[in-house]
Amino acid sequence: MVYFKYFYSFCFALFGAFIAQKLHLPIPWLLGPLFITALLKINNVPIECHKSARQIGLLIIGLSLGLYFTPDMIRIVLSHWMVLLCGLAFALILGALTACIIYKWGDVDFKTAWFASAVGGANEMANLAEHYRARVDKVASAHALRVVLVVVIIPFFYEFMSWQGTDLTEIASIPVHWGNFALLFILCLIGCFIFKKFKLPNPWTFGPLLVAMLLTANSIQLSSIPPSILHLGQVLLGWSLGNKFSQSFFKTAPKYMSVVACANILSIALAFLFSYILIFFVDLPLPTILLGLAPGGVAEMTLTAKVLHLGVPMVTAFHVVRMIGVMSTVGPLYFYIDKKFNPDHKKID
Repeated sequence: MVYFKYFYSFCFALFGAFIAQKLHLPIPWLLGPLFITALLKINNVPIECHKSARQIGLLIIGLSLGLYFTPDMIRIVLSHWMVLLCGLAFALILGALTACIIYKWGDVDFKTAWFASAVGGANEMANLAEHYRARVDKVASAHALRVVLVVVIIPFFYEFMSWQGTDLTEIASIPVHWGNFALLFILCLIGCFIFKKFKLPNPWTFGPLLVAMLLTANSIQLSSIPPSILHLGQVLLGWSLGNKFSQSFFKTAPKYMSVVACANILSIALAFLFSYILIFFVDLPLPTILLGLAPGGVAEMTLTAKVLHLGVPMVTAFHVVRMIGVMSTVGPLYFYIDKKFNPDHKKID
């Protein structure tokens, strides 16, 4: 009976994708399932998404992104190392600013506001929040809202601005070979398990991304990703995002969630402003930079870049550098700030 619930929930998500496609929504295979699942959940319809759906979706997206990293594309990405570091610095400053806003108006302690605002992976930030004894539930809900807000606002904004590129790179020339793709999928799955084994961040995205990237960088091109598989990955991702919502999602702390929403909308606006400044110094288009700086999830923003053909390798590089940088610094930075300004500071093992 439980598995039947997952089955018909997936059918609803798939139906949402078809409706979104008929309505010509941007990124229909992602946003359609997200909207219909969230709508049903908020109205207490008994649907559910299994956690493996998001994992498989992330694996598919990570695999598809890795196929862009040909030797030529890697050279191009590395030549923009300075702007990638600027993106990391911007993410850290943005997180600190958002933390101050949430702390001042969100009725939470500073450590909860800090980890709720860090532009990193939701699971990783929740784990850090638990380590530093912050409110894990509020941190997790803030990141869920952040990702959904960005993944909804950015595509519609791009649609409004008619921003769509022609960046097909060399991936379009690789034929689909189902046998080779199955092998590639298995290798990427092994990459996920290795990342999980060593407790590396975002294993279901970065594991397959690294495997596919290493193969592609060494000119081992087994297969391109079948369009149906890519659509499936988007549906699973949208389904899992929509599943985070319920009637109680906003009722538990309406003021806090409202402040988080406003802070994240401000973050998107600041990302646009900083992107606009950067285009005067780097030879990258504004839409690509904005996707790289947007405070959304790695998979969601890189997927947007892929669907809209907007510099997938650069956007991926922005988010990978940001993820590694934020994960490496957000804990020590909080420890330093707390030690400097909190007279009751206690060392946490």
